[in-house]
Amino acid sequence: MLTVEKIGGTSMSKFHDVLQNIIIGPCKDGYYYNRIFIVSAYNNVTNWLLEHKKTKEPGIYQQFVNNENYNKALFELLDKLIAINKTFADINLDQDKANEFITHRINQAKNYLNNLADVLASGYVNHNSILLAAREILSSIGEAHSAYNSVNILENNGINATFVDLCGFNDSEYLTIDERIHKAFRSVDFCHSIPVVTGYTKGTEGIMREFDRGYSDVTFSKIAVEVKADEAVIHKEFHLSSADPNIVGLKKSIPVGFTNYNVADQLADVGMEAIHPKASKPLEMNGINIRVKNTFEPEHPGTLISKDYVGEQSKVEIISGTDKVVAIEIHDPLMVGQVGFDLMVMQIFQKYNISYILKATNANSITQVIWEDDFCDELYNELKEKYYEITVKPSALICALGTNIAHPGILSKATKALAENNINIDAFSQSLKQVNMQFVINREDFKKAIIVMNDTLCVCNG
Repeated sequence: MLTVEKIGGTSMSKFHDVLQNIIIGPCKDGYYYNRIFIVSAYNNVTNWLLEHKKTKEPGIYQQFVNNENYNKALFELLDKLIAINKTFADINLDQDKANEFITHRINQAKNYLNNLADVLASGYVNHNSILLAAREILSSIGEAHSAYNSVNILENNGINATFVDLCGFNDSEYLTIDERIHKAFRSVDFCHSIPVVTGYTKGTEGIMREFDRGYSDVTFSKIAVEVKADEAVIHKEFHLSSADPNIVGLKKSIPVGFTNYNVADQLADVGMEAIHPKASKPLEMNGINIRVKNTFEPEHPGTLISKDYVGEQSKVEIISGTDKVVAIEIHDPLMVGQVGFDLMVMQIFQKYNISYILKATNANSITQVIWEDDFCDELYNELKEKYYEITVKPSALICALGTNIAHPGILSKATKALAENNINIDAFSQSLKQVNMQFVINREDFKKAIIVMNDTLCVCNG
């Protein structure tokens, strides 16, 4: 059985556990092979390189954009990466080799960025293309660092390993992402060596340009399809659970066990992705199941995501959501019976490259929920200029998801739980597929709603 396995950044930072729980622990008779590992950068490294994924605190990329002292920042980063190397000395990371590798890679990146800065200064090129190239270069550093270290540690612990560097720092080949992956895996021996692969892949289309921070998921997916993997495994610091354990607590955060790709897509739509939606589609279409496992509970089988799974029992499996959205209501008396009114509204949103998460309508109102970061004054002013009344409300979105929730009483149970806890529903949406009930509520009620819904719909039925 050939598996392709992705290890997240938090898990990579605890590589002692990865080594024992994922690589050595599950293996019998010293046979560690027929597994390909795609690794993320160590925890926070990509945040330092680009920007913090959640807080948006700027990293080295913004210093390059602003023509600040990014060279100094790169060498300060190097000190941090060498400090990370020291944390793995007790599991046989060769400090000299590891430090030499990352120092050389940082110097290469510095030279590339300096050349890009010179081209920018000439004024003859499109700034956006150069900045995107800089973002690509920076984003690749973290994965190269963690992949090289992992191979070194494995080899020094008696396990054959192969460093598969898809970053393309040492070649000028004009290859697409798929072509680079295909070329890299033509001669890899899965049976006698563990390939450890950078989560970043260099390609002519630009993996950051296409997928931004979801790029390691895309590399993972494309490799699984390329090698025709029997299963694609994602190792994370938590199980795919009924609700966020940071909100409901570990004891009430129940591992899901089984779900389908449709539910995984719904999770991704509210930013709680098990895998980037553009990465999951090739796996789904090629009949490759995804298993999401907890790095720190290796004996647990995790959650299997497959194409056609439907739970035998009709119940809500996952409560998810976000409090980083705004609800925009367009109210206009002229909407009633006017064919194409909705289209005209959507064309305005498209103009500002804004997609909605939820839409609810009636005779003369359309409510759309979008990410707060996407909202801009230009959108608001244009809507206000064209329509009778525009209301914008900072909100939260709560989703009750399941593979088998098309059953009388489940919606009633959800709304009753919210009402009994004095949580008002501002808007609601559910499609005919009935895998996702979406509730728009006051932002301050977000965590309480997650706890209430998990207790009522998941824990009681767990």
